[in-house]
Amino acid sequence: MASLCVGFVHASSHEAPGRINPQHWPQPSWPLAPDPTVEKRIDALLATMTLEEKVGQVVQGDIASITPDDVRKYRLGSILAGGGSDPGGRYNASPAEWLALADAFWEASMDTRGGGKAIPIIWGIDAMHGQSNVVGATLFPHNIGLGATRNPELLREIARITAIETRTTGMEWTFAPTVAVPQDDRWGRAYEGYSEDPALVASYAGVFVEGLQGKVGEAGFLDDHHVMTTVKHFLGDGGTDGGKDQGDTTVSEAELRDVHGAGYFPAIEAGAQSVMASFNSFHGEKMHGHRALLTDVLKDRMNFGGFVVGDWNGHGQIRGCSNTDCAKTYTAGLDMAMAPDSWKGMYESTLAHAKDGTLPIARLDDAVRRILRVKFRMGLFEKPKPSARALGGKFEMLGAPEHRAVARRAVRESLVLLKNQDHLLPLAPRQRVLVAGDGADNMEKQAGGWTLTWQGDGTQRADFPNADTIWDGLKAQVEAAGGSAELAVEGAYRTKPDVAVVVFGEEPYAEFQGDVPDLTLKGGKSGDLELIRKLKADGIPVVAVFLSGRPLWMNREINAADAFVAAWLPGSEGAGIADVLLRTPTGAIQHDFKGTLSFSWPRRADQYQNNVGQKGYDPQFAYGYGLTYASDGNLGALPEDPGIDLDARRTNMLFDRGVAPAGILLRLVGTDGKAVDVTHPSAATQDRAVVMTAVNTNVQEGARQFVFGGRGVVELHAAPSLDLTRETNGDALMIASVRVDRLPADADVSLAARCGDACQGDLPVRRALAELPAGKWARLGVPLKCLAAAGADMGRLEVPFALRGSPGVTVSLDHISVGTDYDVRVECSPH
Repeated sequence: MASLCVGFVHASSHEAPGRINPQHWPQPSWPLAPDPTVEKRIDALLATMTLEEKVGQVVQGDIASITPDDVRKYRLGSILAGGGSDPGGRYNASPAEWLALADAFWEASMDTRGGGKAIPIIWGIDAMHGQSNVVGATLFPHNIGLGATRNPELLREIARITAIETRTTGMEWTFAPTVAVPQDDRWGRAYEGYSEDPALVASYAGVFVEGLQGKVGEAGFLDDHHVMTTVKHFLGDGGTDGGKDQGDTTVSEAELRDVHGAGYFPAIEAGAQSVMASFNSFHGEKMHGHRALLTDVLKDRMNFGGFVVGDWNGHGQIRGCSNTDCAKTYTAGLDMAMAPDSWKGMYESTLAHAKDGTLPIARLDDAVRRILRVKFRMGLFEKPKPSARALGGKFEMLGAPEHRAVARRAVRESLVLLKNQDHLLPLAPRQRVLVAGDGADNMEKQAGGWTLTWQGDGTQRADFPNADTIWDGLKAQVEAAGGSAELAVEGAYRTKPDVAVVVFGEEPYAEFQGDVPDLTLKGGKSGDLELIRKLKADGIPVVAVFLSGRPLWMNREINAADAFVAAWLPGSEGAGIADVLLRTPTGAIQHDFKGTLSFSWPRRADQYQNNVGQKGYDPQFAYGYGLTYASDGNLGALPEDPGIDLDARRTNMLFDRGVAPAGILLRLVGTDGKAVDVTHPSAATQDRAVVMTAVNTNVQEGARQFVFGGRGVVELHAAPSLDLTRETNGDALMIASVRVDRLPADADVSLAARCGDACQGDLPVRRALAELPAGKWARLGVPLKCLAAAGADMGRLEVPFALRGSPGVTVSLDHISVGTDYDVRVECSPH
């Protein structure tokens, strides 16, 4: 891609905000010449397809909401398995179950008994860092770690292995690579980006596409050992205002092109077969409906010869559209709408629009042609069912030793050494080594989001049969050398160690559930700092290993530790960390540090938009920083001013899109009084008095539904307690975005706030809930003054929100906050 220069370009004063001029964009060369034979086959097939069959090709349903019989009836051209969708609804379904389902969907698409055309279905899946949906697969470091390696050819090999392991389970399409260029580290998808630097992203994009698909013009391109790619998310997802996922990107056209578009030019020149439209807007216009960018720029100017697929109901966010009705997304340039749980309504409305001319037949035919062209390029019309293809059912390839070796190498090369006081590292293995911290023996924290489940949580150690935790790797090498290793998560060792390795970091997350207000870990009150300080006070040298999906403000922890390693989200091969931290038994260095920062490391917790090349650039550790064992690793004391008030950082949002923010804990309490702390999208009390599941709103799993089987409670706990005295003195309310799904006439429902033992305010809310439109989202407002009048001390709320229900009640909650905007207001008097 030497012909396409990328770099930071700032808007000029005369540019109109949001204006797009396709002539300002580069023209990458599409590498696939037209194939007359293929075009004739497409022409012949299109000429015989019914309108219904054409519409089926442009709608994609999710396996959690569609069956093979549905595909047989509606002739859909594609399915996907979203982050929370699995065979039988089980996140740990076996590889054989995945493959059997792939066969079933393929057989349905090829069944012509009802008169339909045999057009093979394609199955898309988020193979984000390996075939990370399937038990036993190799899990590579997430992209932020790969960015630190500066090794494009290693990425090519990772992509090749990912394609192989994906093919064993029957899929031929992955929604990767992500070529976002994150500019705000608060963004919940920052770890899906390789770097804040567009040049580094561009250097990876093309080779990763070639690793997944094969190289155009060479044997093997798009064969059964490869998968088609989806370069995503077009365009500007890493540049939203405030780092908000699915938000608005208001940069100039030049910055949109040169920063956020950098990865697409080499990806197109590598022959990427699909591009995914992004959730974000550009100056207020949703990308799923942005004709100037999807058609005029991507397809016409940039010569993209594949098809454009949507993201999870992204079309429904366009003004004037819904999840089940949006002709505008197709006329804007989308070729395949991802309608996971809305596919049937989308199919029916699109068919109606094609019949009445709202969706021109020429545009529909163009979309179908693009999709069919990719299927012909892949030779799918001549292929047998997935299990009978070259790699179908070869499950020994999942986590194969040679694959894990590449992943382990990637871990080694991704580690970035920030501090090494007095050359503490590398450690001699023949000594007493304490391994502490809640990340030490924790596959969830080590692998991050998009791992077996959407958020990467709710799993067990047994779900990772082909994996080593960081503790596993350290223990094996220390004991093999004649030393001793002890695991003590809280640091309570039995025998005083010679050295301690403390592994800590972020909990797993994905997409908007990872958005944060600043760059502190767990609100700056994690307890990890205290653990490091405690061990140091005992006279024990400490190596800190930090697991995270973004750089965070760690100055206090870096000061407290003797050595500090940014390990990112390493995946299944935790032993790769031991390879670098430990010497050989004879004292030689096994592997030196190679990783360098692909994201600038913040000096303060409010320094979340301080990127290389920008004015006022002043990070704690600059882009490209990374020590080796030959470096002087000594650091003077770093400033410990976070730049924010850690005690006042919490916002008035107590619960948002199914997740409690830092400092707030969601808890379910049964009739028996036994409580369950919620850490996963699904949970229940032991007595089933409250059962919680994730439900979709306008975003995937954006709310939680609570089914009361007994007299149970849904509570939000604050640590430390909240002081809402000021808000109570005004006219603020506790606002709950609620959907009443079932409310028996004799239901007993109340809302409470608690301030300790024998201190609470409790208000009945059944009457107010009954006033809300059944089955629809609305805002219930409870005046804080009412809770205070009922007995709550608003200056020390340990439980600012508690919803009590009785058997038969079912409600869903989207967000809970302190505010003033409501639909139905609860009155102070119960009468």
